[in-house]
Amino acid sequence: MSTAVNQAQPFTLPILLVEDNPVDIDLTCRAFARSQMNNPIAVARDGEEALGCIARWEQGQEPPPSLILLDINLPRVNGIEVLRHLKSHPRYRRIPVVVLTSSSEDRDLRDAYSLGVNSFIVKPVDFDRFVEAAGQIERYWCELNQHPL
Repeated sequence: MSTAVNQAQPFTLPILLVEDNPVDIDLTCRAFARSQMNNPIAVARDGEEALGCIARWEQGQEPPPSLILLDINLPRVNGIEVLRHLKSHPRYRRIPVVVLTSSSEDRDLRDAYSLGVNSFIVKPVDFDRFVEAAGQIERYWCELNQHPL
């Protein structure tokens, strides 16, 4: 990893996990901890909370994340609407968004990519495979991928 990446995106920036299922939140946090994740994980438990996060970034109350892990099937405001709002924002549309969902519906996949999602991953059911996927997400998006300022 180059020094420029460290200066541009310090590993202390959070990852925003947008997930309503408490079991999946716990599983995701455990999987990232097991993969020795360096970034703290912030959680929004529904789409409305995720939109509230964007408002707090705009007001300077908290820093935007280095990565967003977004479920599609969310209460109050679904993940596709959150993605649409985020990708239409002039500043935050550059934040990488990985859909991490149990949905394997073609419509969800097409809608997510048409709105500019960076990756679409169907959650592995097996914990060991989930840990492996979490490690790959972390390595790619937080170590290898270079983010614009």
